[in-house]
Amino acid sequence: MSLLGGRKDSQSRRSGVVTVLDVGSSKVCCIVASLKPAAESQILRGRTHQARVIGIGHQKSQGVKSGVVVDLDRAEHAVRLAVDAAERMAGLTVDSLIVNLTAGRLKSQTFSATVNLGGHEASAGDIKRVLAAGAKQALRAEREVVHALPVAFSLDAERGVRDPSGMVGETLGVDMHVLTGDAAPLRNLELCINRSHLSVERMVATPYASGLAALVDDELEMGAACIDMGGGTTTISVFADGKFVHADAIPIGGNHVTLDMAKGLSTRLEDAERLKVMHGSALPGGSDDRDLVTVQPIGADEGDVPLQIPRSVMTRIIRARIEETLEILRDRLNKSGYGNAVGKRVVLTGGASQLAGLPEAARRILGRNVRIGRPLGVAGLPEAAKGPAFAAAVGLLIYPQVASFEINQFNSISRFRMTGTGGKLHRVSQWFRDSF
Repeated sequence: MSLLGGRKDSQSRRSGVVTVLDVGSSKVCCIVASLKPAAESQILRGRTHQARVIGIGHQKSQGVKSGVVVDLDRAEHAVRLAVDAAERMAGLTVDSLIVNLTAGRLKSQTFSATVNLGGHEASAGDIKRVLAAGAKQALRAEREVVHALPVAFSLDAERGVRDPSGMVGETLGVDMHVLTGDAAPLRNLELCINRSHLSVERMVATPYASGLAALVDDELEMGAACIDMGGGTTTISVFADGKFVHADAIPIGGNHVTLDMAKGLSTRLEDAERLKVMHGSALPGGSDDRDLVTVQPIGADEGDVPLQIPRSVMTRIIRARIEETLEILRDRLNKSGYGNAVGKRVVLTGGASQLAGLPEAARRILGRNVRIGRPLGVAGLPEAAKGPAFAAAVGLLIYPQVASFEINQFNSISRFRMTGTGGKLHRVSQWFRDSF
C-alpha cells in the first residue's frame, strides 16, 4: 500500500504512516505523520485516529501563483526540497502523498439522485449505486470531480438519514455536494509531483482541509464557515450538520496586500513584506499619524536616506485590499444560499489571517463572530507550525479519517482520470481497515 510511505513491511503497516503535501503560493509544506486509533475526545468527537507528526519540511514556494503551477521546474524543485526534509526527519522514504488543491476555479454544486430498493434493506451496493448516479451528473468536459460527498440520504419520504445501511424502504435518495475543478491546473499540479518521482494518492480541496483542521465538532454540527487566507488565494468552506456542504475560492491573498504596498510606497517586495509583518494592520490606530515607519525606496543607493512615512499611509493601503477581499467573500457567501447555515460562526485560517486587526475587520464586514483557527488534534507539530498558516496541511492528515463514505463507496466513480488512480482510493480504505 503506497500510502505507507515507502517501507512496505508489516511493522510500517501496523503503525500507519500518512504523508501530505501542501503546495501553496507562498510555501510548500510536507508532513509525514503516524496514525494511531484515538481515545474519545469531547471537542473532536469525529476523529477516529490520533496523528503524530514524525517528519516535516517546508520551503518558500516557487513557480506557483494564486495556487496554479506556472513554472514546472521551479515548483518541482520546491516540492523536492520540502519532501526531502520531511523524509530525512521521519527516517523513511515517501512515494505517494495526499495533496491539496486550490486552483482550477473550484465550484460547488448540489445534485440529487434516487435508486429503487423495492422494499429491501439498503446494502453497500445500493449506496454505491445512488452515489454513482449523483456524481455522474457532475462530470463535464474539461472539469474534474474533486469531491463528491453525500450531504444527506433519504428513505422514501424520510429525509435527513445519516447512514442508510441496513435500513428498509422502497426508494433510496441522496443529496450530494459535488466539488469540481478545471482539469488543466489539476493535471499540472500532479505532473509537477510526478516529476519529483512521487505519486498523488488523493487530491483534497484546500477549503475542505482547512475546515477539517480548524473547526471543532460543535461548529461542524451547528454550521460554520472557514475562510483560509493564503498567499495567492482565499478559499471559503461551509460545514453544516457535520458535513462539508459548500466551497468557493478567489484568487486574492496576502501577496496582493504586499504588492499593493510595494507599489503604493515604491519599495521592493521584500521590504513591503517586512513592513506588513512588523507594522501592518487592517485597523486604523489612534497614533498612526504620529508613528513613522522607515521605507527603503526602490533603486536607492547605499548612502541615500530612507523615507519616513506615517503608519496611517500604510494602513490605508492594507485596509483597502483587506476590505475588498472580505466584501467579495461576504457577497459570495450570501449568493451561495448557505449564509443561514453558517449562522454567526466564522473561523479564519491561513498565513494571511495573522495580520493584526484582521478578525475585527472581518467581524465588521461579515457581520459574524470571528476567531482565528489553529490546527487542532495533531501531536508533534513544531512550535513554528502550530499557527493558522499550517491549517491546510494538518487538514490533509485528518481527511482520511473522515472520508469513509467518499473512499469506501466512491472508489469506482471518483474517476481520477489523470493517472488512473481510481484503484488507489480503494486501497486507502482497505489500508485503514487492515491497519487498525
